[in-house]
Amino acid sequence: MKKQKPEHVSQADWDAVDSPPLDSSFLAKMRPAAAEHPSFPPKVRGPQAQVKKTPISIRLDEAVVSSFRATGRGWQSRVNQVLRDWLKEHGNAI
Repeated sequence: MKKQKPEHVSQADWDAVDSPPLDSSFLAKMRPAAAEHPSFPPKVRGPQAQVKKTPISIRLDEAVVSSFRATGRGWQSRVNQVLRDWLKEHGNAI
């Protein structure tokens, strides 16, 4: 399988790299970096914030969902905000 050059890499840079193919014997020899370099610090996640949202299943009109999705990333948060605003307007403070 021939590798394809990414558009952001110049042809000269692409030609200057001589990478061996990653065949199954090469991949079988690979080991985790921590096993090969024990001095690397371990990956530790910090304290996690409590979940503040509850996953639900809800049926909405296709037009409503597609309109919100068309606004791009974060569309579910915008739906949440619209619902919060409605609750405030109707005297159901959160």
